[in-house]
Amino acid sequence: MNLFRLARFFQPLQNFAGFGLADYLALGVGLLIVVLFAALPRLAVPLRRFAARTRACMIGLALLPVLLRLAILPTQPVPAPRVPDDYSYVLLGDTLAHFRLANPMHPMHRFFESVFTLQTPSWSSIYPPGQGIALAFGQLVFGTPWAGVALSCAALCALIYWMLRAWTTPVWALAGGLLAVMQFGPLSAWMNLYWGGAVSAVAGCLIFGALPRLCESAAPRHAVLLGAGLGLQMLCRPFESVFVAAAVALYAVLFLRRIARPGFVFAIVLLSMAPAGMLTLLQNKQVTGHWTTLPYMASRARYGIPTTFTFQPVPVPEASLTVEQKIDYDAQTAIHGSAPESFAAWLERFARRAAFYRFFFLAPLYLVLPLYLLSLRERRHLWLAAALLLLVGGTTFYVYFYPHYIAAATCLFVLIAVRGLETLSGFTIRGKPVGREAAQILLTLCAAHFVFWYGIYGWGNPAVLSALSDFDRQYAIPAGDPDGRLAIEAKLRDTPGANLVFVHYTAEYHGDPWIRNAADIDGAHTVWALDLGAAENATLLRYYAERPPARTAWLLDPDARPPRLTPYAPTQPQPLRATIQQAP
Repeated sequence: MNLFRLARFFQPLQNFAGFGLADYLALGVGLLIVVLFAALPRLAVPLRRFAARTRACMIGLALLPVLLRLAILPTQPVPAPRVPDDYSYVLLGDTLAHFRLANPMHPMHRFFESVFTLQTPSWSSIYPPGQGIALAFGQLVFGTPWAGVALSCAALCALIYWMLRAWTTPVWALAGGLLAVMQFGPLSAWMNLYWGGAVSAVAGCLIFGALPRLCESAAPRHAVLLGAGLGLQMLCRPFESVFVAAAVALYAVLFLRRIARPGFVFAIVLLSMAPAGMLTLLQNKQVTGHWTTLPYMASRARYGIPTTFTFQPVPVPEASLTVEQKIDYDAQTAIHGSAPESFAAWLERFARRAAFYRFFFLAPLYLVLPLYLLSLRERRHLWLAAALLLLVGGTTFYVYFYPHYIAAATCLFVLIAVRGLETLSGFTIRGKPVGREAAQILLTLCAAHFVFWYGIYGWGNPAVLSALSDFDRQYAIPAGDPDGRLAIEAKLRDTPGANLVFVHYTAEYHGDPWIRNAADIDGAHTVWALDLGAAENATLLRYYAERPPARTAWLLDPDARPPRLTPYAPTQPQPLRATIQQAP
């Protein structure tokens, strides 16, 4: 119905110009091309001068995505956490904002079991602290963890330019920075979800920007940046950091002769990585009780999620699972499968993930990607291709895949696109530089793509957003309230005093989890608890009756459409019990 309304809106006879949708798009792209091509000759010299001013470009590229996102807040407000990963990362940021690495185990923790969190021996997220640091900064300084998300995207756009300055000319580095704003800026998932990507991508910029600079000058600052990048990547994606470190080691082997004082550089890199290593060990100890046990390893042992690598058997949980955990465990087990790993299966999985790389490239850039092959004649670009294959191939040993898993390679993907554009711009026919105009047109089409979707989100018409949402998966600002969560949360916020919500699941429930709690559960305005039955629930009611603030008890039925929130009564239906028993 929404698509029908949208089509009618753009019918030629429904507007003064007699234009259809294709006419509007063609007019917009044509106008953009005319304006840019008319302005470029006059702007060419000032643009080159500006592109060479590293500090000014970095500040401008950092401000641009944030200002663009803030400009559409009236129609696209600060995104709310919506999925288990979001809830767990927000918990991590909240924990760090309380200046601790883990929270004490709650005496009533059996009510608070949720996906991607640990209840014992501590109440904690299962994720490493990298993304949580950004969220904690946003929460402490700006009062919202989303500010940390936005600032991490700002840093990414600025650092992509800085990284590219070591690989290409200032003008093309600036073009890459602007492409990053369009691709990873105000409309991207990394700006509008809480589970991250930009922080790991920042680490990649530091790593792959410092390496070529070390070949030119063994300045200690470049070694510090390399070590800081490796440490930050370890704090964000421990598994993938192994492949990034291997790529760095390969670079050192290939180009060691160009690096002055390699022993001194190596020592500084290790010292710069040390704080991240110490923080990892401390978090392990605080969360799991063991220095070398990562939180997600403890979660895998206890709950069977996250699942194992493809060459490992499916994990068997030690604990009984809640309905939420069982849904996720079954899904991950089904995707993992029981078939033994083989090269053919790995290769099929590798090829099947090609569509995910659309996240890193705007559609017009696919035309220049093959031109990057010409750059492989240079040994450093051959290494870059090998580093990408190492990272992408290594992550194929895990059954799940999302772009943020290989976020460290973001700047490399941008470099490939920029290098392809640069190669195209050098093409001539009978001495005429036709390639330059072709590259400019492709960049204009990228800008037109971004401007179109930015306008759609800025307009904020619900019918249009709903109708067009299935036609572009590049951008991801959560729209509407399809699960009824925001309405429930608004009702709880408007209720005087604090709340205690019992979530009643049934065997038919297959949606996303509802249980999510703050680092300080007892001090939160709303406490979310599993409905364990009248007798068990009475113990939690007595617990909070003895502790301020006074709480209104509610019963949430997530199966209802929309979800139904009613005052709690001890005669509600019996809850669904755990469905996986403890392993022997």
